[in-house]
Amino acid sequence: MPSQRGTPARYARSLALAAMFLSLAACGSGADKASTGTPTEKRPRAESPRPGDQKVTLSWKGEKRVYTVHAPPTYSRTKNLPLVVAMHPYPGDGRAAAAISGLNKKADDENFLVAYPDGLNKGFNAMICCGTEDDVGFIRTLTQRLTRTWNADPDRVYATGISNGGDMTYKLAVELPDRFAAIAPVSGGFLGADAEKASYTPKTPVSVITFLGGADQYFPAMDKGIRTWQERLSCTTGNPRGVRQTNVKKTEAKCRDGSDVIVYRLPDMGHAWPEGAGGGMSDPTAGINATDLMWEFFKSHIRKAG
Repeated sequence: MPSQRGTPARYARSLALAAMFLSLAACGSGADKASTGTPTEKRPRAESPRPGDQKVTLSWKGEKRVYTVHAPPTYSRTKNLPLVVAMHPYPGDGRAAAAISGLNKKADDENFLVAYPDGLNKGFNAMICCGTEDDVGFIRTLTQRLTRTWNADPDRVYATGISNGGDMTYKLAVELPDRFAAIAPVSGGFLGADAEKASYTPKTPVSVITFLGGADQYFPAMDKGIRTWQERLSCTTGNPRGVRQTNVKKTEAKCRDGSDVIVYRLPDMGHAWPEGAGGGMSDPTAGINATDLMWEFFKSHIRKAG
């Protein structure tokens, strides 16, 4: 696991290439566009919705794909619960996303479902890296299964992730806008060849809350990305405001399509999750808790029709 001020080498190389406008096709600029096809899918063996953690395996386009579902102690299939899809950094897996974010405890306290997909070969085919798999299609299937089998509320489905997983939330917002009400990228960005295209925006409202570290070497690119997102959606942005007794700055924006954008800029934080639950990518001194803030944001956003 990389340190909070570091980032995987592959992520670093890919971002450098993006900055120089080199070809990023191998990292999936267009691979997900064909994700509307029907895959070869097998029902997971012994999938049984219940409280606790459950690993689910399915065959997706010839590959074994895995995700873990965490359901709170009060889970009952008779109730429509919100769903948060949480994505790991590269290299990593769902266990890393759970360990960094602390979302399991939050789900137990607030009564929602969390799904932790594993990227193939420890990464997701996101904005600038890592891989060529149809991860948009995979996550579409994952959310369909959770709404059908686990009775997740289709109007309260959200996505979060860190680094490569954070980048992936932007891709999902654009390419699956009818699925997600809001996203919460952490130390992730709207980057790469697709992000350079003026047409690459959500077709239905998807609200965003994001957390960017000023000491992250990728801060300039990620900050530019969220500003581009707001420009494309004709968002009206307020002046930055301080947060409690910290040097964290918060900006809020209201966009033409009705979506909201909140940006937390943490000058002293590196490539990390603010006050995460543990691990090298958690910054316990950040001054704000990203998991708490994103859940409050998610609770106030229900999917809207375009």
